[in-house]
Amino acid sequence: MTEGAGVRAGDVPDDLTATEAGMWQAFRNGTVYDLSSGDALEDDPHGGRPWGEERTVRARIVCWLLLDGPPALAGRVSSLKLIGVQVSGSLDLAGGTVVPYVEMRRCRFEQDVLLPEARFTTLRMVDCSVPRLEAARVHTEGDLHLPRCRFHHGIRLTDAQIGTDLMLNQAIVHRDHSGRSIAADGLTVGQDLQAELLESHGELSLRAATVGVSLSLRGARLSNPYERLALNAPQLTVERSLYLTPAGVGAQAMSGMTPAQGTRIQRFACEGGIRLDDGRFGDAVDFERARFTLTDDQELSLRRVQTPELRFLGEQPVRGRVVLSGAKVINLMDRADAWPGPGRLHMGGFAYENLVPRGPFPLAERLDWVAAATAEYNPEPYERLAAVLRTGGEDEDAREVLLAKQRRHRESLPMAAKLWGYAQDWTVAYGYRPGRAAVWMAVLWAAGSFAFARAGHPPMKRGEHPEWNPTLFTLDLLLPVIDLGQVGFWQLRGGWQWLATAMILLGWILATTVAAGATRLLRRN
Repeated sequence: MTEGAGVRAGDVPDDLTATEAGMWQAFRNGTVYDLSSGDALEDDPHGGRPWGEERTVRARIVCWLLLDGPPALAGRVSSLKLIGVQVSGSLDLAGGTVVPYVEMRRCRFEQDVLLPEARFTTLRMVDCSVPRLEAARVHTEGDLHLPRCRFHHGIRLTDAQIGTDLMLNQAIVHRDHSGRSIAADGLTVGQDLQAELLESHGELSLRAATVGVSLSLRGARLSNPYERLALNAPQLTVERSLYLTPAGVGAQAMSGMTPAQGTRIQRFACEGGIRLDDGRFGDAVDFERARFTLTDDQELSLRRVQTPELRFLGEQPVRGRVVLSGAKVINLMDRADAWPGPGRLHMGGFAYENLVPRGPFPLAERLDWVAAATAEYNPEPYERLAAVLRTGGEDEDAREVLLAKQRRHRESLPMAAKLWGYAQDWTVAYGYRPGRAAVWMAVLWAAGSFAFARAGHPPMKRGEHPEWNPTLFTLDLLLPVIDLGQVGFWQLRGGWQWLATAMILLGWILATTVAAGATRLLRRN
């Protein structure tokens, strides 16, 4: 009997070790092949205790089973289910098509796992120790699960296509020679990408990746402090939500649910920059209680992001920048203490339609928020905030915002224009408080009437003057253009002449500022 005929008939090849022969039979039977000893320390694939030949199979035999293995026993479905097995040599399935179901738990791989351009139905590697997973352009019809695995030299999933879910929960991934922990540019995931409680030491790259449902990094810890980015995901598309939020740590902790009593909560934490530029998110981007540790030249970048809701509810970054330039959201949910200070927030072109503050966020602090984003005067953030407040029916607050805009603008003007600005502010608050004009007019009118009533003034020509009336005389001085027939008939000398001149000037200033404010209001409306 030839070797090929023997394999097709299901006979065990002669060159297999006893351990490999057992795996061969378990594959045909579709049962679990468990070589665990029962000792937790001994069975830990990440520990330092060596596993002997009785727990070791050759990678070449594993590949043989998966690519051209024996037929299943009658009434069974062949599958490879290994527990506590050590695989010697490089598991190389590059370009191959693997039909059987594959699941490996608590296994140890001596060399890299090579899966570029391979095709699987479903592949599950759980709590395994792997030097490196090389899986560029891998294709799965179902899931690719890698939870609790440890990858010592990174993962490559560039242009991979995952039919349903990609799971990296509680995985620990160290950087490769290029500084990346996970290189998954162009990745496509049909449903969820779950990387909850992930530990990434290096750059997690998801450039131009597409996720069919949600991307969860709940409780993940991303660390790349000495490079620019810990999460590099420009042009990321997520049909539902991106979660950079806490996760429950414990046996009863469940994703997206209130953790059971006694469950420890682990926040999402990132040491290094985050880049989500040009991302598209169908439901929300959630930073609930996220913690960012940035250097001065690192940033949380959300340039041109589009999402219905941005939940900016993390801890305030002590250093670094937050950039929202060109982003477009419908609902901005935030807290006053979540935003960085002046010079570290950039919001040029940031558009939002509704403000949903979590906790107290008074208008004075909201104005500080806008001022922090404009190191140099820029009217756009003020006008955006005023428009949103006006849409929400808060007209008084909207006027306060526009008044703050004019005051901020005044500081950038030359001295003459600045003085004119102060005059407009003191009199009618740039037209946003028109009631002040009436108050000033009443004060000046009363003061002038009282002053001019204290002394008589001889007429210019006898018999050609109206009856002296200090009240009407003062009003005629204060009102420009309008002639009440009081001025020009009386001789004013000394201080009275200066007082009348002052009244005329004040009247013109008051009228001009009122006109400027009215014009500004009409233009805005």
